Amino acid sequence: MTNNLKYFIGNWKMFGDFSSLKIINNVKFHINKTKSKKSRIVFCVPSTLIRHFSSKLKNSNIIIGAQNCHFSDDYGPYTGSINSKMIKRAGAKYVILGHSENRIQKLHNGDTDFLINKKIKSAIKNNLNVIFCIGETFKERKKNLTNKILSGQINKGLHSVKNLNKVIIAYEPVWSIGTGMIPKHNELNKTILFIRRKLSKSFKNKNSVKIIYGGSVNSKNIHKLVAIKGINGFLIGGASQSAKNFIDIIKNCYK
Repeated sequence: MTNNLKYFIGNWKMFGDFSSLKIINNVKFHINKTKSKKSRIVFCVPSTLIRHFSSKLKNSNIIIGAQNCHFSDDYGPYTGSINSKMIKRAGAKYVILGHSENRIQKLHNGDTDFLINKKIKSAIKNNLNVIFCIGETFKERKKNLTNKILSGQINKGLHSVKNLNKVIIAYEPVWSIGTGMIPKHNELNKTILFIRRKLSKSFKNKNSVKIIYGGSVNSKNIHKLVAIKGINGFLIGGASQSAKNFIDIIKNCYK
């Protein structure tokens, strides 16, 4: 993976069935028609669709990923869970980890930074590319805690990870997800720069660290987001569930 590529990663969340493959096929048709070699397209779909989609897209330029995995490398008594070894064998090449919807929240139990770190190391061990999500809440942002929160999530989530060859950092402010709001240009620019500087102090191959942005990405605001220096692509939620919306994001990104 190189910084010359623009990543467009769709997170389908709890959406889709076998017939939804037509959405991805429409995106594939557009990519083939435009011969866009600068784009890397990944769709992170529900576990029920990984095997079917990856087999149908085997020889295409569309890559299938998963949305989460269990922290254990081994099989065990974890009802309803799927580990990185299983999703890799099902055909996934990427996995989203640390998404705010899966992190521990006040109203429900979720992943701690410790568990996210174990998942990341397990995924890397099983040769998966990790999309590691970090982000602050609106309350934390108002208290000027953004850098502190991100720093803590990076330190704990990437503890004992030797390098970032298999890791993409996805900055996704919790307050931006599904709200239609995105950070102001200068604020986002400073945050991306902070993340890159922090990573460069802790890891080798600092020039190839990949940082993408997620949070209410759509075809109307993509021109603002692509103007931010240091962003290597985008994690796209609801808009990735529509071929037209996803294609429009890619088109407007290169205008």
